[in-house]
Amino acid sequence: MERYERALILHRLFKATRYPVTTARMLEELGCSRATLYRDLAYLRDVLGAPLDGAGDGSYQYAEDESSRFELPGLWLNSDELHALLAAHQLLERTGSGVLSGTLAPIRSRIDALLAAQAGGKRWPIERIRVIASGQRAMDQLAFRLAASAVLERKRLNFDYRARSTDERSHRSVSPQRLTHYRDNWYLDAFDHARDALRSFAVDRISHAHLLDEAAQDVPDSVLHEHLASGYGIFSGAPKAWATIVFSAKAARWVADTHWHSRQEGKYRPDGRYELRLPYSNGKELLMDVLRYGADAEIISPASLRAQARASLQLALTAYDA
Repeated sequence: MERYERALILHRLFKATRYPVTTARMLEELGCSRATLYRDLAYLRDVLGAPLDGAGDGSYQYAEDESSRFELPGLWLNSDELHALLAAHQLLERTGSGVLSGTLAPIRSRIDALLAAQAGGKRWPIERIRVIASGQRAMDQLAFRLAASAVLERKRLNFDYRARSTDERSHRSVSPQRLTHYRDNWYLDAFDHARDALRSFAVDRISHAHLLDEAAQDVPDSVLHEHLASGYGIFSGAPKAWATIVFSAKAARWVADTHWHSRQEGKYRPDGRYELRLPYSNGKELLMDVLRYGADAEIISPASLRAQARASLQLALTAYDA
């Protein structure tokens, strides 16, 4: 453990308690020798300016009138926090030439400088942390910035929209409610004034966006949650039914540990298979997720969703019959 990390542990220890900390407690926390502990205490007091008081019995604490005001200079992180920052660094790098790359460049520079300062001159092998995007779609940077501005500034937004499911083009005037990052892509949840209803728009399908001076109409959080978060996946609307899916014992090792929905119910069957129940409003996305398990998944109910799965599998099979 490096000196800066031991100093951070001591600092947090003194800040967290109102009573003197014994030598035995400090040695237990640091896992070092008594001589090293005394050198660290001197470093904390004389170099970093900590208001350290000795109680005369080998215990120490911060001076009561200074404890709440004193903080270590700069930003201090322990090894776990530093490793988490390395992972965050790679998340920022993953934006590449995408919508946030220009905006986040100064932040990445600060992280690089912080990592270099706390690495004590050695190089961190950040290439050993990999963050792989899956299904990330190209997006117009201007559309994203205007959508984000409309959400945060609570302004109405006009834009052209091309629905992916029907390829239909339309002009929308909306009151943005929030931005949602889902499966590596961004969606705008908004109140559509022409349709007098809440809708979710894929930001990568938005074009010719225009921010208005008119204030956005706010929708209560409870209504947003009921309409946009209670069904399965990104499709909006209150749940229309509950689906029951049974997965093979092999697939159960993955399915049982996967978060599908906030209201999901799951249990193992006596034969090792896993039964999952969850609500949905639109079966399209749920079908895509279930069918990727192939023969390891079977939709039990409702009958309509089971029939849709059967029809999808039969259509897929015709592509191979030829």
